[in-house]
Amino acid sequence: MPKLSDTMTEGTLVAWKKKKGDKVSAGDVIAEIETDKATMEWESPEDGTLAEIYVEEGGKVNVGDKIAFIGGEGEEAPKKKEEEAVQPADEKVEEIKAKEKESKEEEPKREPEAKEKPKKLEAEKKEEKETAAPKAEKKPTAEAAKPAAKIEKGEEARVRASPVARRLAAELGVDLSSVKGTGPDGRVTETDVRAAAKSKGAAQRVPAASVKAGESARIQLSGMRKIIAQRLVESLGPVPHFYLNIDIDAGPLMAAREELKSAGEGAEASKITVNDFVLKAAVEAAVKVPRVNASFDGDAIVQYADVDLGIAVAIEDGLLTPVVRAAQNKSLREISEAVKDLAHRARNKRMKPEEFQGGTFTVSNLGGMGVDSFSAVINPPQGFILAIGRITKTPVIDDGDQIVAGHRMTITMSCDHRVVDGALGAAYLKELRHLLENPALLLV
Repeated sequence: MPKLSDTMTEGTLVAWKKKKGDKVSAGDVIAEIETDKATMEWESPEDGTLAEIYVEEGGKVNVGDKIAFIGGEGEEAPKKKEEEAVQPADEKVEEIKAKEKESKEEEPKREPEAKEKPKKLEAEKKEEKETAAPKAEKKPTAEAAKPAAKIEKGEEARVRASPVARRLAAELGVDLSSVKGTGPDGRVTETDVRAAAKSKGAAQRVPAASVKAGESARIQLSGMRKIIAQRLVESLGPVPHFYLNIDIDAGPLMAAREELKSAGEGAEASKITVNDFVLKAAVEAAVKVPRVNASFDGDAIVQYADVDLGIAVAIEDGLLTPVVRAAQNKSLREISEAVKDLAHRARNKRMKPEEFQGGTFTVSNLGGMGVDSFSAVINPPQGFILAIGRITKTPVIDDGDQIVAGHRMTITMSCDHRVVDGALGAAYLKELRHLLENPALLLV
């Protein structure tokens, strides 16, 4: 199990993309793995044959544990203990004969030791056997029901299915023996069970016994939701948050956006959004006020040379923060293209681990979802995070003391007080406001 994030300690094998016996090349996607941050595709580290799969779909294992064996030509996969226990009958016979032979050869060596044992010990053993004899007579009646239980469950035991699929089948009332598996070696997967339940019209719900009065359902946390919950507590608990708010005149931003739109933006180029302007301004402001581009590290504040910009991206299971590295060296257009590419791959589980690790600060924009303003939680060990609200059309007083229609956008800066104090945060927001209200500065 590869370590696919800096905080990952275990992973869940969501799905195998290759089957046992398939040829694979370095870079081929062979599995989907759920980490503490996301579900992502795992690429083969080398060329070879997927000779063995040790972990079923839905299985959860620690980082570093074996999940598969990719062998070279003629190379056989090492057997697991479970496989060694289920050997063909002829192999077992040969193994038993070999052990008996070894036992006979060693018998003469053990005889002297046996003769030296005290007779008292022999008497004690005899007494123990006699005492245990009555209990042994009861065993047949106590275990008489066991063979019947095995017969009842025999059909289900022969069905190859992942642990998740078995659990889900029990919840949805799906007979596993009637489900056709699409996993490796015909294994029944979670997807197969859900499809079978849907075709039968079975309700996908948690058993009534586990739902309390007044509840409609209990949704188990995914690995990502668990780590999000853990990280939020870790952040809000030890990190002393405080918040600074500014309202900027977004009129110039809207005008710049319209000007680019009317100019065509280039036949091959994707459009530059208002959010792209905000990201570029956030980076440039950090260059002008470098002390905010830092984090707290025990007995020191670490200030970073590069502005590694984190962008909060909402995905189905939670939130990812892909990072634009050395963003201070990128133009508005380059930042725009990098962000669109990262966001697209984040939502399609095609990110590499190093692409969402680190980051010196983060920008979270909920303006597109209609949120006027909000306060975001800092992503440790970063020193701050920006929360961007939507642009609203509102009456404002212009320089001539006249009430006119204007555009305003609220930005909230959540600061780690150990790194950024009020005056430093205010200096950063002053630069940010100046850049956003003069967007032409971001084009040079």
